[in-house]
Amino acid sequence: MAYIRKVGDRWRAEVERQGKRTSKRFRTRREAELWAAQQEAAIASGASVKIYDKTVQDGIDRYLAEVSATKKSPKQDRTLLNSFVKDNPALAAMLLAEVRPSDIVAWRNRRLKSISPSGLLRAVTPIKHMFRLAGWEWGWGPKESPFDGVEFPSAGPPRDRLVLPSEVRRILRSLGYITGETPATKTQEAAWAFLISLHTAMRGGEILRLSRSTVDLRQRVVTLKDHKTVRTVGTRQVPITKRAAALLRMLDDAAKDAGRDAYFTLDDDGKNVLFHRHVRDYLLIEDLHFHDARATALTRMAKRVDVMVLARISGHKNLRTLLGTYYRATAAEIAAGL
Repeated sequence: MAYIRKVGDRWRAEVERQGKRTSKRFRTRREAELWAAQQEAAIASGASVKIYDKTVQDGIDRYLAEVSATKKSPKQDRTLLNSFVKDNPALAAMLLAEVRPSDIVAWRNRRLKSISPSGLLRAVTPIKHMFRLAGWEWGWGPKESPFDGVEFPSAGPPRDRLVLPSEVRRILRSLGYITGETPATKTQEAAWAFLISLHTAMRGGEILRLSRSTVDLRQRVVTLKDHKTVRTVGTRQVPITKRAAALLRMLDDAAKDAGRDAYFTLDDDGKNVLFHRHVRDYLLIEDLHFHDARATALTRMAKRVDVMVLARISGHKNLRTLLGTYYRATAAEIAAGL
């Protein structure tokens, strides 16, 4: 049975067979009727006709269960994809096979009104991957993706923000850091994580997973078996400075006294909430992220070690990413060192 109806400025043809349906949209009613007639004739002749009856929502659900769940940080995918469904209910309800590049272009243009180009690129990555899997591996839609041929803006230049010494003092004071005293609250733990990142160039999540069993204070080496790029670089061993070792030794002693292995009780989400609340809302410091501490540390270290050693510390295999994104020395600073 075929149904022809107008949806927006397009004509949708739907063919149903044995409780399953497939559809396609066309510019004119005539094109829709012709396609529907061809599908019905093929079915009547006994020819094999591929019926696509899965919606975009079905594809997102499967992607979250089978792909996102295997990632190191599945939360980002869940946030992006659930936001996509919430903001685009009509698009989420469409069959995968009937989504067209024009639908993606309309979504792109709407999103660019509220987020940055780099934010859009993050949002598009999982949904684009889902369409590719649906067509090539799951058999839920045609192999041609609606993203084919759709242009997206470039991410723009990398960040060049460094944490200023005066900002470090203000942030630590706001978060309750007391020199010589180990953290007693989660807010103070956020201060310690920030300070350690400035001295080690480690990511926030890596710092919060530090423990007595992963830190060798005698050799001043931190072993990271669980980190963001473990799939590509494997276990990382991060050399640390004497100052960083002194900070970690205090946490090591406190953990030992408390009878636990972990240095921190704070998780990554809690750290982000506390840090941004104090920096953005209380101190009114603009455009500063916790991750900028890592870039600040690497920029400082670049004055003391060569790029290969710097890459060993940061865990980067791609030196272009290290130098283009995390090394943030100004031209004046570089000139002063020549």
